[in-house]
Amino acid sequence: MENVAIFDSPGKGRGLKATKEFWAGDVIFSEPSLAAVVFDSLAERICHSCFRRQEKLQRCGQCKFAHYCDRTCQRAGWAEHKQECSAIKAFGKAPNENIRLVARIMWRIDQEGSVVSDMQITTLDELEDHLTDLQEDEMKEFKVDIHNFLDYWPRGSKQHTVDEISHILGVINCNGFTVSDQRGLQAVGVGLFPNLCLVNHDCWPNCTVILNHGNQSAVNTMYHSQRRIELRSLGKIKEGEELTVAYVDYLNLSEERKKLLKTQYFFDCTCEHCTNHIKDDLKMGGKEVEGVKPPEEQVKEATDFCFEILEKIEQARLNADYHEVVKLCTQCIEKAEPVLADTHIYLLRVWSVFSEVQAYLQYFEEAADYARKMVEGYMKLYNTNNAALGMAAMRAGVNHWQAGLIEVGHSMICKAYAILMVTHGATHPITKDLEAMRIQTEMELRMFKQNEYVYHSMRDAALKNKPMSMMHEPKSMEEGIKNLFHRKK
Repeated sequence: MENVAIFDSPGKGRGLKATKEFWAGDVIFSEPSLAAVVFDSLAERICHSCFRRQEKLQRCGQCKFAHYCDRTCQRAGWAEHKQECSAIKAFGKAPNENIRLVARIMWRIDQEGSVVSDMQITTLDELEDHLTDLQEDEMKEFKVDIHNFLDYWPRGSKQHTVDEISHILGVINCNGFTVSDQRGLQAVGVGLFPNLCLVNHDCWPNCTVILNHGNQSAVNTMYHSQRRIELRSLGKIKEGEELTVAYVDYLNLSEERKKLLKTQYFFDCTCEHCTNHIKDDLKMGGKEVEGVKPPEEQVKEATDFCFEILEKIEQARLNADYHEVVKLCTQCIEKAEPVLADTHIYLLRVWSVFSEVQAYLQYFEEAADYARKMVEGYMKLYNTNNAALGMAAMRAGVNHWQAGLIEVGHSMICKAYAILMVTHGATHPITKDLEAMRIQTEMELRMFKQNEYVYHSMRDAALKNKPMSMMHEPKSMEEGIKNLFHRKK
């Protein structure tokens, strides 16, 4: 941690600043989790050791709750699971994810002390728990968790006061980090990374956080050091400059971001983008044609219509009625596209869902068209090196590739690769996949430029011999990793 120092950030309390200069893509620090658990809802579908999603998992024969890829993962996760296993058996069931995480943290601290590694620059006692900021209904739920924890915590383990338990539960409540699966595409659990808790928020940050599960061949560590976060620089950072990350998605309006940050993290955001409402006009703007914008009433009407349709789209998606989703998206696009700007956040959401569902239904040209529009809108809103922009470009590149539009497909994949090299680094599974795609599409593009007819003939023949398999089912519009920290709802 020689690259950072703790300091008093004006108006924010403690924060971290750089002690040297950084450039885009530099890893400022890497930190293993103090502890991490799989979400309750995914307990039977995600390995509790390596956090991989697997079709078939082996269940722990003792507690019947924890699931693992195989014996190797089970042995690797035993240090974390040993006391948990006995506690679940005695309790008769597994408690919720927050209680399980508190217990894992306390067992580890009881065994190793408040500082578990040379990398740790703060203790849990020094972190904010914001218990006094909880609303009445939240406090009721909090007290239920305390009660359930006391029932769950084994009598044979070291006993702790209610204040100690409450503090750790409060720290998790506002600082629990969303843990992704191995591919970094879906939130599957929650963990605690003490040093990361010191990095303050900015809606237009100079850093990003990525979870890098590391080399799964080296899983025999006592605790899972492969579950590491990396704080990476998004651009040039000067020595002495404060390090910041975005706790919430920038695609929300300023007032919505401020409300989210106040509700979930208990502070008023005073960043430049919130104070000056930067880009809010683009996010809710009308489509300008030859210098003329539509009347505000028309923009509002189209905006309200999009909002209503998005709710219906989400319900149809939950019912797996994807043809209804296509029908609703088409209806919305026909009414909204002539009126709303290509940066309007509701229109961008419709394009996103439409392209994903069209790809699932294997209408790849339509999927590619709307995925490209989404990327073009994102480019006007997001930071150049934003991970969400990189992932959107990757999706658009794959859609164009699937549609046989190799020139745009290769260009999009190269763009995505350049962004994710900064945000994820060369060793992340997604970046490795993109590198393979980049090489493949580059080879196909050369073939296409030499002879278009031969290229399409060979592509058609390949598809006949190996038909396109159905894509993964489209996710909820709210699913995935939207916010940096996980907050129990």
